[in-house]
Amino acid sequence: MNTERMTSYRSFIPKSAAYFAVKDAVPPRDICFFLLPRFTMLALSSAIEPLRVANQLSQHELYRWHTVADASAVASSCGVELNAQSSLHDLQTPDQVLVCSGTDPHNAASAQTLRALRRFSRMGGKLGALCTGAFTLARLGLLQDKRFTLHWENQASFREFFPDLESSEKIFEFDGPLMTCGGGHAATDMMLALISRDYGKAFAQAVGDMCLHGVARPPGTPQKTSFAFANNARNRHVTAAIEIMERNLESPLCLDEIAKECGCSRRQLERLFKKLLRISPAKYYRNLRLDFGHSLLVETNMQLLDVAVAAGFSSRTQFSRCFSERFGTPPSKIGTSPCAGNSTNREIKQ
Repeated sequence: MNTERMTSYRSFIPKSAAYFAVKDAVPPRDICFFLLPRFTMLALSSAIEPLRVANQLSQHELYRWHTVADASAVASSCGVELNAQSSLHDLQTPDQVLVCSGTDPHNAASAQTLRALRRFSRMGGKLGALCTGAFTLARLGLLQDKRFTLHWENQASFREFFPDLESSEKIFEFDGPLMTCGGGHAATDMMLALISRDYGKAFAQAVGDMCLHGVARPPGTPQKTSFAFANNARNRHVTAAIEIMERNLESPLCLDEIAKECGCSRRQLERLFKKLLRISPAKYYRNLRLDFGHSLLVETNMQLLDVAVAAGFSSRTQFSRCFSERFGTPPSKIGTSPCAGNSTNREIKQ
């Protein structure tokens, strides 16, 4: 990265009323955010702002950030375009490059982009990812035997594309120089963890306070709110049943098997579901599988029959009928018209 050219027209040290003294500041760490088409703006800004605040609080150039892309401007998932400050060809191996992706993550990186990133990696460059950028790293073959994560919504389709890779459900992961996070505000948590490593926990906490983020969440924090908390259904049989269902989408278990594994009778399980969730366990299970099928249709190029089988349905016809009932449109229309029912089991259709 030609940092002299990059820094000639902007300052990385904003003025600040607040101050936190940092001793033994090392040369600035350069972090490049490689923008893929339809990247998520929230993840990008959540990653950059802690770096800005760290410089502002310390009044030292601790971090420098740069946007990189194959084009002069890249449109985010919300339609806002950002100008790229440099191209992949300007990168130097000391740079940390975080691939920023969002919707349609499997196809976001072109063959040209993959070649450039692969060349950068082979030269010793450090690559990481925000949100769904892990798709690109997986296509590069960089995630084998690594701890990594990506946004929870895209993990199902990720497993279909890369069945040999197991992503974490944590908000962020560090594995050596590999940094990945689930996107959104998890990017702030990841950067606060980086700042804590570089300059101590107290300084990172001060940065978190300036961001109104508070104390950084530990890396082991799950991405999704627990089902029991979100639905006020803290019954151990119900939560155990749902965990079993989520683990067995492609090969559904019968309710008798689920109830036995939960340590209760089928009738008791049905009564608990209707009381706490106002839905039968069978319908809840079917909705989980349909939601999984919906995500595969949106995020992959899988054939309809393959999606039906992956979602645990015995035939394409059965899947199409159930899908239409839940979402108000046949699965064959998902790629061509808006889907009316992109909902989760927190908003169950009766």
